[in-house]
Amino acid sequence: MIAVPTVLLGLVAVSQAHVVGWANGMYCKGGNVTGVDDQNTNTAVNPIYQETLANMWFQHDRGCDLVPPPAGEFLELPAGGQVTLELAHNRAQTTLSYNGQYAGEWPDGQSHPENWNGAGLPNGCIQNDGAMHTCNQSTAAGTALAISYQSEISQVTLENLVVFSVLENTPWKRIAVYDIPVDLPACPAEGCTCAWLWLPGICGIQNEYMAGYKCNVTGATSAAPVGVAQPPVYCADDATQCQAGPKQIIVWNQLDSNNVSPPDGESPGYNTKNGWAHGAQNDIFVSQPAASSSAATTPATATSTSAASSTAPASCETTPATRRHRRAVGRFVEAIADKLEAYDI
Repeated sequence: MIAVPTVLLGLVAVSQAHVVGWANGMYCKGGNVTGVDDQNTNTAVNPIYQETLANMWFQHDRGCDLVPPPAGEFLELPAGGQVTLELAHNRAQTTLSYNGQYAGEWPDGQSHPENWNGAGLPNGCIQNDGAMHTCNQSTAAGTALAISYQSEISQVTLENLVVFSVLENTPWKRIAVYDIPVDLPACPAEGCTCAWLWLPGICGIQNEYMAGYKCNVTGATSAAPVGVAQPPVYCADDATQCQAGPKQIIVWNQLDSNNVSPPDGESPGYNTKNGWAHGAQNDIFVSQPAASSSAATTPATATSTSAASSTAPASCETTPATRRHRRAVGRFVEAIADKLEAYDI
């Protein structure tokens, strides 16, 4: 046993905890070993950073794209309705494991105040769950869902994988409810392929997260096809430059195929900085039926939005310089984790 200072152990614990959207229909839901259903897995949670697009794509780097859900199991997407995912560090902290006995209100399964924030802490970032990559709810970067009408995951490309729902100010609590466009058309008989996406903003390393799912649209009433996805454009300073219509997922800080170029010290995200409004993305279709373009508002999403409207603590106010500093600290912490990973601590 190697003695390691307590502070380093704490940093390693933080750096090794991350978040992903858990649900039925998920690739790697039980880990990356075919035929094994591990209820305590976090394989799908680990982030993607400085990888080739081939390795990043649906977590090919760890073999998740080779471990589909059981036959007939899908992430169900009711057209015009909502779908719920559980944001957690580990499958054990969701209702998909151990009858939900370790699932709590928050992704780490622990208790936290409703206005949880990093005020008064170094850099203003929440420290006792660094996996959140935020100062408080209002600065959480946002997560998204994307869909491809290809049944085979090997046939999914940047151009046919389209972001269809964005949930602002997440990840935050375990339960995450995403609005679905009313005009989302039906999938092929074998189903569609979906992805859950997150790119953190101001705290820690700007890793990417991409989990895969076999998904199926239910109750479809429209036949308008989803258009070809275009690269998102960073447009935080000028909304007229935002890319309208169907957009690709973000590829950033990878070894190749990066498709967005924010200014130095800034980061892209699944939010208005890259042209995504909160809720269902109703501008993704080739021809627009006469349906409402507004996202549905429900108690679940309304509560989330209201809670995030509070002013961020002063320690969370950022400039490009402070964001670069936070990322440098994050890279240092990740480096410590890599060095100590092989030791029994």
